[in-house]
Amino acid sequence: MKKNSLILVLLLLICTSVFAQDELPIRIPDTEIKSLPSLYNKSLQTNLEKELKMNPKWKKLILEKKMAVGVVDLSDPDNTRFARINGNHMMYAASLPKIAILLAAMDAIDKGQLKETKEVKDDMRLMISKSNNQASTRMIDRVGYKKIEDVMTDPKYAFYDEHKGGGLWVGKRYGSGGDTNREPLKNLSHAATVTQVCRYYYLLANGKLVNEKRSKQMLAIMENPDLHHKFVNTLDRIAPHARLFRKSGSWRTYHSDSILVWGEDPDRRYILVALIDDASGEQIIRDLVKPVEKVLKKRISLVSN
Repeated sequence: MKKNSLILVLLLLICTSVFAQDELPIRIPDTEIKSLPSLYNKSLQTNLEKELKMNPKWKKLILEKKMAVGVVDLSDPDNTRFARINGNHMMYAASLPKIAILLAAMDAIDKGQLKETKEVKDDMRLMISKSNNQASTRMIDRVGYKKIEDVMTDPKYAFYDEHKGGGLWVGKRYGSGGDTNREPLKNLSHAATVTQVCRYYYLLANGKLVNEKRSKQMLAIMENPDLHHKFVNTLDRIAPHARLFRKSGSWRTYHSDSILVWGEDPDRRYILVALIDDASGEQIIRDLVKPVEKVLKKRISLVSN
């Protein structure tokens, strides 16, 4: 009888562990979270470069550093894989860095520096899902440039690092007028690198932005985007039942998108980030999804190289 009870308990623990990994955020202890660059995978990198450079225009943009792409394979949380092209090349990213405002606001709320009113919650959703500039500016004014900078440069996150090409930065309201706080390397007002954005989503997916409670709130705000262009346009067709957590941006020739895809099939669970400086950037981003998914399916081994 004791043996049967022990077997039942073990089966329950195994099922609980599997179920937990099927949820978001992924429940991995803090001590087991690795730095994303340490999860760089040579096979994924080689296949990604080969696939994208088959397109002559993409190859040219990559060589000119006008196209940056980052991918994180989350199909097996115990064997996460990361690859990037022009990963630390910082570019103007328009509305994509609004995710920095979201994190700064959540950090401020958690520390009692910002009251979580209905207006604040509504503006955070409008800022991310609809990319509403007025709501974004109100959030910037509530938290302040210094708070955003402090959170982005906090050693806990290091989403902006002058020694690693910069990263996520918001130093201007999304509209005319007002003071600015541009980043120090390229004097950009709204900036990103694909590596730092991938790190943001990786920590978010694992419940490590502020804490699990705030990460869940951020995931809820970022899920089901109201704008169905770029990555979402393609995923609506090829993966209509996948959960999508997303923030994009566009201004003139600068087009960016970032997404956490969480499909019913574990093989379709990944982070994808793209920064493009080209007039056809929106279409390029749409067209990126299928070749990237093709690369992700070429799993030679689940053992990290």
